[in-house]
Amino acid sequence: MAHDSDRVSRRTFIATTGATGIAAVAGCSSGSSSSDGGSGSDGESSDGESSEDTPTETATEEMEEETESGSGGAVSALESGGSSTVYPVANTGASYWNANRPASDSEYWPYADYGIETDKALADYWAGLYGFEPGEDGDPPFNVTAGLSHSGTGVEKVMNGQHDIGNSSGNVEDELPDRDSYEQFVDHVVAVDGQPLVVSQEIADAGVEQITGDQLKDLYKGRISNWSELGGPDREIQVLGRVKGSGTRTSFVSNVFGNPEEDTTVANRFGQNQRLAQAIAQADNAISYLALAFINTDGLSPIALEWEGTTYAYQDDENGLDSTAYPLSRDLHMYTWEGTSMKEASFINMILHDFGQDIFVAPNNYFTLGARRQEEGKAKLPEQTPV
Repeated sequence: MAHDSDRVSRRTFIATTGATGIAAVAGCSSGSSSSDGGSGSDGESSDGESSEDTPTETATEEMEEETESGSGGAVSALESGGSSTVYPVANTGASYWNANRPASDSEYWPYADYGIETDKALADYWAGLYGFEPGEDGDPPFNVTAGLSHSGTGVEKVMNGQHDIGNSSGNVEDELPDRDSYEQFVDHVVAVDGQPLVVSQEIADAGVEQITGDQLKDLYKGRISNWSELGGPDREIQVLGRVKGSGTRTSFVSNVFGNPEEDTTVANRFGQNQRLAQAIAQADNAISYLALAFINTDGLSPIALEWEGTTYAYQDDENGLDSTAYPLSRDLHMYTWEGTSMKEASFINMILHDFGQDIFVAPNNYFTLGARRQEEGKAKLPEQTPV
């Protein structure tokens, strides 16, 4: 059988080169000094990385009628894209899904460890919960792609029908502040990021172990410019950050300044967390906020944040970055538009399950969802109709 929600798509999509693979677009050049509120184009980050994953886009066309695999036609790929923070989760999930390892591969598909009874391959099982027939010749019922851009791009593209799932590390209300209504977005929270503050290793080695909330604000307003003002060496501070349109930046300025559109002053802005982490590591005087998944980059070190009388430090058992009170924590989102189709639910349900949290979220250094939040997330998905 075929689901009404997937038989005739309500979306248009961008036809891509190599649609059965995992699409990831990243830039490679660094940019110049600027203020986040400066005159640079928001459509392009200052490190030369386009906020759109256009290199793989060829044309926009109407989706053909979708039917389930094994019932007369193939299901088109599930396309996701957006936030570089959510990307490691989406990308890992997509790679497991597309590999569709058989039930006999217990190392790759340890279903029994989670009380699951099945003889199906990985993607066949999760898609089968929503009525999809197994794929042919070991292929999944449909492929999943994970594109890499920014949170703002992700939520815009899911709204415009160019993505099935829009990945965002910021709330859609902050990413698209000019909309009158957000009721058509469905917010699927898949993980939590305790956004750390990090410095170049040379600064940590010189004795800078923590800063206060007021000092953090002064740094990003250009009021502190030398590490000697923070107990460090007599060296200029290079304050780094993410571009506008990045959910990492949106969440940071919203949490620190109480305004998601706050202007900040930085030496350089970067389009993806990967590039930002490399820039901090390659410098000897940098500080920035960063997605937790990239904290193990060689050449950088986390520092503690004292905020309103409480000090939060990486891997602190009592006041760590997973504390609900940590001021720089934020949810990580997978947005769908006008409800959630069976195809979208198949993939998101896998991410929300203990299996997905353990395999796709925790290894990427994000915090997994507790049982209550998992159940709240699953309640947003359509009713399962297993085959």
